[in-house]
Amino acid sequence: MTQKIKKAVIPVAGLGTRMLPATKAIPKELLPVYDRPIIEHVVKEAIAAGITEIILVTRSGKEAIENHFDAHYELEHRLEKKGKETILGTVKNIIPAGVKVTSIRQSDALGLGHAVLCAKHLLNDEPFAVLLPDVLVLDQASREKNHSFSSMVDAWNDTGIGQIMVERVDSEAIENYGVADLGTQLSEPFKSVPIKGLVEKPTSEEAPSNLAVLGRYILPCAVLGLLETTVAGVGDEIQLTDALDELLKVEGLNAFETDAGVFDCGNKRGFLSANLAVGMRDPETKLTIKALIEKSGW
Repeated sequence: MTQKIKKAVIPVAGLGTRMLPATKAIPKELLPVYDRPIIEHVVKEAIAAGITEIILVTRSGKEAIENHFDAHYELEHRLEKKGKETILGTVKNIIPAGVKVTSIRQSDALGLGHAVLCAKHLLNDEPFAVLLPDVLVLDQASREKNHSFSSMVDAWNDTGIGQIMVERVDSEAIENYGVADLGTQLSEPFKSVPIKGLVEKPTSEEAPSNLAVLGRYILPCAVLGLLETTVAGVGDEIQLTDALDELLKVEGLNAFETDAGVFDCGNKRGFLSANLAVGMRDPETKLTIKALIEKSGW
């Protein structure tokens, strides 16, 4: 029987250099997408899929992220005393009962693979999820919220094979991504398909597909042993992709395609686009945005 996914690793130790100067004093993960920080969107995505332990891999100077998920008794008391129940509901009990948030320090910025390896002692030889905190996966409003990640967890439960979420991207942008090679297999949204190989940032001519890896993974515990023997690669960092290449040979991996809107909130254009996309889901904000566009003649 396939072991359920209960733990998620979220690496939050990055410097956020692509978002400077906004991130000089504020962790990029706490920049707001509409009405809540990016990291809260991602944590809620994990919890909605049945995750009961969030492991934040952090560093010095990022304590504010941990504080966001903790109780703020003075603030809550003042809001309650003033009868501001609606606002109180947005800041109280962000983490549901039964869900635990744990933090560990990454001693040095040695790559995503190293960040995942830092959590090994908390994973207890269990399969686990990895979610990159600056990637927002926004499913269609008509669907159940967080449909894509929940469905990818279901794919793990059905197959017991590691899953990598992918999205279709334009050929001119393909060189910015890791790309899944499916060989002759055909992919479609919410279908789990065996991966033949992973190619890091190929040219459009060399790319085996237009399916880009987007920062959501479900992985077996075997990948941790592979990470321990992975030597530093690109950027002198321990790359998760290198360990996944080895995992492909041992256990296999599947690509799980999503048709959701995917926003890289680690850069200014992606961050702005995410705010607009989420804001447009609120009827009053949607009218405000439309009026601004009409008035400005954009």
